[in-house]
Amino acid sequence: MLSAASRPYIDASVPVLREHGLAITTHFYREMFSDRPELTQMFNMGNQANGSQQQSLASAVFAYAANIDNGAALAPVVDRIVHKHAAVGLTPSHYPIVGRHLLGAIKAVLGDAATPPLLAAWDEAYWLLAGELIAAEARLYQRSGVAAGELTAVRVMRREAQGEQVVSLTLAAADGGPLRDFRPGQYISVEAHLDDGTRQLRQYSLSGETGLPTWRISVKREDGDQSTPAGAVSNWLHANEQDGTELKVSAPFGDFTPALDGRRPLVLLSGGIGITPMISVLRTLAAQGSQRPILFAHAARGGRHHAHRADLQWARERLPQLVTHISYEAPEAGDAIGRDYDHAGTMPMAELLARPELQRFIDGRFYLCGPLGFMQAQRHALVSAGVPVAHIDREVFGPDLLDDLL
Repeated sequence: MLSAASRPYIDASVPVLREHGLAITTHFYREMFSDRPELTQMFNMGNQANGSQQQSLASAVFAYAANIDNGAALAPVVDRIVHKHAAVGLTPSHYPIVGRHLLGAIKAVLGDAATPPLLAAWDEAYWLLAGELIAAEARLYQRSGVAAGELTAVRVMRREAQGEQVVSLTLAAADGGPLRDFRPGQYISVEAHLDDGTRQLRQYSLSGETGLPTWRISVKREDGDQSTPAGAVSNWLHANEQDGTELKVSAPFGDFTPALDGRRPLVLLSGGIGITPMISVLRTLAAQGSQRPILFAHAARGGRHHAHRADLQWARERLPQLVTHISYEAPEAGDAIGRDYDHAGTMPMAELLARPELQRFIDGRFYLCGPLGFMQAQRHALVSAGVPVAHIDREVFGPDLLDDLL
């Protein structure tokens, strides 16, 4: 618990962090990577280049200050951060480095306003959070049966195109043994040694069903544009990974794991490459012969960008109670309504839930995964349609994780 002496300084920091948080985190990353360049191997440098990692940390620091006495609100955020940290192999030895540079950034950006009592308060608050994260990460490593940063050698057994920009890679253990099981919705970190000599880790959701000796991931090639750099790791994987090549990957992590044995109807909503964890959930339910009512709704730009169509058809043949709805934002000439998709435009969830035959799903559990704008729009539509906020869960990787706290 934060001391009474430090509390007023943390409370007073909330408006300061709202105004200067991004400047603080930008300074923090720049100085930390300059001092410890080896840490760039653990961080997503693509997110550094586009600024999303700096914004994410700024949001996290602000949310922590604003909710420091609200453990119930912070708990799900902490859980998700713990899984992200475990996926890249964070250890207790990293926390002093981060703490030193974070306090240094606060001092550098705020100048004379960063008084010794303010810095002391933030040092105390940081180590309270760090202690909680370190303990939770240790428990997660123990439950997973792996050491921090441990990677497993795997071999690509099958490469399959999933639309124009996505390939799925079926992975088997290089030593011939079975890979550990996972929970649908989880992801693994994939190690890439890029052509410029740098090492990077990226997280990819598992897209196959559980109970198999193999894993499958699906990778979207991020081509980039004038404002966004191309995805270094996704392009490297598309260019280099073929049947028979080897990779090193982490154990499965992630807390976005829909409960498969519940009785409520299950609603899986995805946009773009966000279909990946939903396909894992759907294939697992189909393989188990689930009787649960399921609504699977997916939004894609068009048929060329609609990944895992064969998997969806496979599930339809095994789940007679499954209801599917496909939206194409911009159907092309070869896309046929009623065959390839059901709706032209953005996903109309409010309209769907208003249909008499689908109203039973309003009382279900809703899981969302996709681009930030998609998830925000669908969450708003669901709440407007009468779905309780507590029944909505999202898989998010950036600042949107903290929407409910800010």
